[in-house]
Amino acid sequence: MRYVSTRGRADELGFEEVMLAGLARDGGLYVPKTWPVLADKDLEALAGAAYTEVALAVLAPFVGSDIPESELAELIKDAYATFDTPEVAPLHEIGPDMWVLELFHGPTLAFKDIAMQLLARLMDRALAKRNRRLTIIGATSGDTGGAAIEAFRGREAVDIFILHPKGRVSDVQRRQMTSADEPNVFNIAIEGTFDDCQALVKSLFNDLALRDRLSLAGVNSINWARIMAQTVYYVTSALALGRDHWPASFAVPTGNFGDIFAGYVAAKMGLPVSRLVIATNENDILARTLKTGRYEPQGVRATSSPSMDIQVSSNFERLLFEVSGRDGRRVQAMMEDLGRDGTFELAPSELEQIRRQFRAHRIDEAETAATIAILHEASGYLIDPHTAVGVAAALREQGEEGGPVVVLSTAHPAKFPDAVQRACGAVPPVPDRLAARLSASERYDVMANDVGALARYLEDHARVGAEPGA
Repeated sequence: MRYVSTRGRADELGFEEVMLAGLARDGGLYVPKTWPVLADKDLEALAGAAYTEVALAVLAPFVGSDIPESELAELIKDAYATFDTPEVAPLHEIGPDMWVLELFHGPTLAFKDIAMQLLARLMDRALAKRNRRLTIIGATSGDTGGAAIEAFRGREAVDIFILHPKGRVSDVQRRQMTSADEPNVFNIAIEGTFDDCQALVKSLFNDLALRDRLSLAGVNSINWARIMAQTVYYVTSALALGRDHWPASFAVPTGNFGDIFAGYVAAKMGLPVSRLVIATNENDILARTLKTGRYEPQGVRATSSPSMDIQVSSNFERLLFEVSGRDGRRVQAMMEDLGRDGTFELAPSELEQIRRQFRAHRIDEAETAATIAILHEASGYLIDPHTAVGVAAALREQGEEGGPVVVLSTAHPAKFPDAVQRACGAVPPVPDRLAARLSASERYDVMANDVGALARYLEDHARVGAEPGA
């Protein structure tokens, strides 16, 4: 399997090279040169299979010859042994033709664990083979940072630096990051928004001399391996529903467009998908884009679903590449328009293609809280605010179009106890693995939104010049 950049000017790479690089050297994002296909007979053969078996079938074509299949199988089994249920991502029925896909059974109680636990193991293998050390730099709106730190803490060949927007993540999300005391973990609170954090990370990657000197790598969803791993649970949920419910729609709480793009990948592979429903909070750039064809970030609003408080959805670039006919020059032009003018326009044919597969619904704070309360009153089932945005969007979509809908539940309600209690009066029970984090001491630095200062910080703390194990 070979990978190409969405901007068309970077070298084609194999899977491990793409995983270690993160962002392409031309500033683009990597996607497979061709999409592998799961034929109908392949899906039939996977009916009733364990999550790890389905993961191997889905992921092996993307990995190609870089990792022997027997080794990949062991890495997958080891990654998902860290989850509290063998199903990894179980389905929970919440109403007629509507299910919640629980993606919060990993170590940090968020969907990011599903990709991150596997990514850490894949990177360890690749680095050991090359006798290399990496400096991982990432931005988080809440859950990515905790999942990344949990996956990479204590690993000898990696230093990990995670930026979060100061005061704009929940207390639980912050403590899951800042309670890690391993010397290879660095938490930085940036005085700004998540979009500011993400822009800082991209600026560091675009400084090619610094990138090479520090051997920078990314674990945000700009890293293709993240998207690849998340594709699996679309397949497992469809298989669990059974053919009587095919094709289903998927309602996905999303800000950076990575989780829902994984659904697009599953559809490209041949999974029967009716619609992919973008569930957005008041930071509604994706809903506005689908309505008007104009992509134009506005100011970020703080909401009860902070992981979605994003106005620049990085992974949307991967979809732009697809609907433009894989025209890297066209994508480059749109990104230049965005950088220069703060906006770009989709061509009518591009917008039509997006609308053919995607819908979008904006859910405000009042409807988010009401959805938590109504579902809890009806069934006793508690959901976090991000999942509530997904459920509310699913209810709208089902009312308009009908058919079965799977809602991706991206976080455990205990990660957002204040918002849940305000909405419905109930306090989510705290799992043991989270309780230990909440009582630990914190360690992090506060920095201004200054790329020069951040670069100096990395230069001072990264161990990339030392031999792994030193």
